[in-house]
This record gives sequence, C-alpha cells and structure tokens, in this order.
Amino acid sequence: MKIGFDHNKYLEEQTKYILERVNNYDKLYIEFGGKLIGDLHAKRVLPGFDENAKIKVLSHMKDKVEIIICVYAGDIERNKVRGDLGITYDMEVMRLIDDLRGYNLDVNSVVITRYEGQPAATILINKLERRGIKVYRHGNTKGYPTDVDTIVSEEGFGANPYIETTKPIVVVTAPGPNSGKLGTCLSQLYHENKRGKSAGYSKYETFPVWNLPLKHPVNIAYEAATVDLNDVNMIDSFHLEKYGETTVNYNRDIELFPVLKKIIEKITGKESVFQSPTDMGVNQVAFGIFDDEIVSEASRQEIIRRYFKTLCEYKKGSLDKDAVSRMKMIMESVGLKGEDRKVVNIAREYNEKHCCIDDGHVCQSVALELDEGDVLVGKFSDLLNGPAAVILNSVKHLAEISDEIHLIPQIVLEPIINLKKNTLKSRNISLNSEEVLMALSISAVTNPIAKYAMDKLPLLKGSQAHSTVILSNVDEQIFRKLGIDVTCDPEFQSTNLYEG
Repeated sequence: MKIGFDHNKYLEEQTKYILERVNNYDKLYIEFGGKLIGDLHAKRVLPGFDENAKIKVLSHMKDKVEIIICVYAGDIERNKVRGDLGITYDMEVMRLIDDLRGYNLDVNSVVITRYEGQPAATILINKLERRGIKVYRHGNTKGYPTDVDTIVSEEGFGANPYIETTKPIVVVTAPGPNSGKLGTCLSQLYHENKRGKSAGYSKYETFPVWNLPLKHPVNIAYEAATVDLNDVNMIDSFHLEKYGETTVNYNRDIELFPVLKKIIEKITGKESVFQSPTDMGVNQVAFGIFDDEIVSEASRQEIIRRYFKTLCEYKKGSLDKDAVSRMKMIMESVGLKGEDRKVVNIAREYNEKHCCIDDGHVCQSVALELDEGDVLVGKFSDLLNGPAAVILNSVKHLAEISDEIHLIPQIVLEPIINLKKNTLKSRNISLNSEEVLMALSISAVTNPIAKYAMDKLPLLKGSQAHSTVILSNVDEQIFRKLGIDVTCDPEFQSTNLYEG
C-alpha cells in the first residue's frame, strides 16, 4: 500500500498541541468526536494513519488523562447498533472500557445522558455499577441549547450531579454521535467554576480537517461518511471574519457556535478566548500528510465505498431517499461513479458469465484485489458462498497452491453441512466465511498445506473486495476482522425475506 501520512509526526504534533492548551487551565475538558479506538475511516483516507492513533496520543499523556464515557439513554432503549461492529451501544460502552483499560488509561465513569428512567438504560446502569464502574445520570437540561440564562443556572447544568475528576485532562467520549458529550463538558465547566477552578473546553475531531481546502477529497469523504447525519462542510465564517483565514468546519458546529460562546462566557463570567469554532479544535492531523495525491486518491475510493454502503443501507431500510440523493450528489460533485472501483467491474463481469439464479438464490460473485494488485474471484455454489470461496481462493493464491488441491477434505465439510441441513434446518446450507475458516483451521491440524494457506490470512488485510449481493452479517464481520474493505451491490442474495 502506498503511504501518504506520517503517523509519528502526527503523534508528536498532536500531543504537543494538547499539552500546550491544557497549560492555560487547571483542568481541560476535551470532547473527542469520531472513534477513539479503531478509526478505520481515518485509516482508509489517510494511508499510513494508525487506526488507534487517538488512543496512542492519550497513552503518551496517560498520567495526565482520565476518561468519561457518555451514552444517550434513548440510544440504549432502542438498541442502537454501531454499524461497523454490529453491536449495540450498551455493549460498545463495556467494550470501550475494556479497551481503554488495556491501554492503562483511567476510566473515570459513564454518564447516561437525557436519562428519564428508560428500562434498558437502567439495566445498563445496574450492570456497570455492580462491576464497580461509577455511573452518573444526567437528565434533559432545562432550556438547552438556546435559553442561556436557564441553562447556566441551578435549574440547568446545576441539576446535573458533579463528576469528581482528579487529572488535568478529562477526555469525554462516546459510542457514537449525539450522545451528549458537549452537554457533559459544559455541565462540568459550570460545576468547576462554581468551585472556583479554572476549567476549559476543547474539541478533538479528526474530520473535517480545518486546514485543508473545503473541497479537498478528505473533507468530501467525511461528508460521505456522515450522509445519514446530514452534515455539510462549510467555511468557518467566524474564523474568516476575525482572522482573515479560510478554515473548514461543519454546519452543526458553526450554527451552534454563537450560543455555545455565550454559554461559556456566562459560566466563566468573562469573554471567551474562542472567536470561532475552529479556535475550539485541537486537531493537527493535516500536519501528518506528506503526499497529497496518495491521500486524495484514497479519499476518492472511500467516497465510492460510502456510496455503495448508502445504497445497501437504503435497500435494508436503514436510510431514507434523502440520504441516497445526498450521496449521489457527492459522487457527482467529484466526478465519481461506482465503476471507478476496480473490483466492482470484475465481480459484475464474472457474475454475468458464470452465475445463475437457482432455488430462489440470486447469483453471487465476490472479487478481491490483493495488495500487489492480483484479483481473485469466488462465486456462490451448493458448497460455499461467494465470500467463503474468494477467501479460500485468495489464500491459495498467496501460498502458491494449485487450484486442483483441496484445502479442506470432504470428511471435514460433510458433518458441517449435515449439521446445518438436518439438525439446524438452515435454508441455506452453503458454508459461509466463518464456517469455512473454522473448517480450514481443523484441516490445518493434520494438513501442512492447509496450515500454510491459513498462515496467509493476515496478508488479506487492506485488500479491496466487492460482492454482487449484500453480504450477511456473519460474512461482513469476518471481512472486517480480516481487514478487507468490502462493498456490495444493493441486491439481496435470496428472494426469501427471512434467512434462518
């Protein structure tokens, strides 16, 4: 993979800038947007970016940092799912705590925001508290976000419990957007100032990148990634007017800034040091870019991937037509089409030549491009589905094993097929990618060739793939765990409404 981003330089610049800002206060509350751990979007658009860069920045300062995790009670109640991992937000909170502890970072507490006694949120509170995790309950803030006098009063932020913190940097993060991070930061600023402490607020959000052009592919890729939120990149008019410098922010931050500035000034009793939304940010990611063309091309490919994801989510009922329309406008604005992704054409062409509809199942082909450029294809059959077939074909290619050699003997495959067909009564008995990898690992115990092929699985990381039908959740998660970036045509594999 061609690299266009210097992770070490970014780490150095980012750490230094945060430490410079915290020197202005007794305590600095930093709202962390995006993913704290596993930021795969940033990794894809900034080749060379470490997906765990943010957490590594914090690890460099771990003696000065503690972390508060916010989660909106309504998201817990409706079982909102984190799309990339396929787990609900309550599970993501617990997973995040474990990951943070793995980096020896101090997790202060969890805040349940806009809590009104929702049963599912109450269950999460019980689970956390009984495992020794401090939990705070924040209700709806009276007057928020426009009635500044009420917000900054005992009726507003004063009604929230004060979160006891001990370190100079308090990171406020969440499983996803609209979780109440900003409200929690401002509530803490209110309580800190009531106690006579100098507390500040900053925002650490990787995208949009404030010091790249508005129409830079990196920033457009951010719009594509947040098409469901209707985020729009804009010139920060406040920054331009104050400093004569063109910077980029997004619509929600720009629209909210005048009120946010008033709230901070009301809390502190003095004029805010922030004259623009850009002033609030601490993001230094642009300083790590050393090859703009590589980064730009990676971002264009990410826009295409987001295009296919949007179409599929619409097909599955998760998004509305407006989101699809916005995504198509983004594609047109940068002159892209789905066929500009190499594996798309190969998968479709193979599908037309070699597949057919059988027993209610739409033909499925999956094309996978390896890092060196070779492309392998797998198709749906009675034995294997497309994702399973392409993974096997790819590791055989990497291990230079002939197509005629079977990595998994029939004696291993038959019991699995019989289990699915006769005991579990599955409608689709073709083995998926997870089942095939399990079978391959069993074969590898006695077959050195299978073991050699299985050892090539890590080389699939960073590969690009496309399926002519929407992948099942199982196959999608296996591709994610292997580090394969996969897109799908918005077609279901089967005419059945339920696949059991």
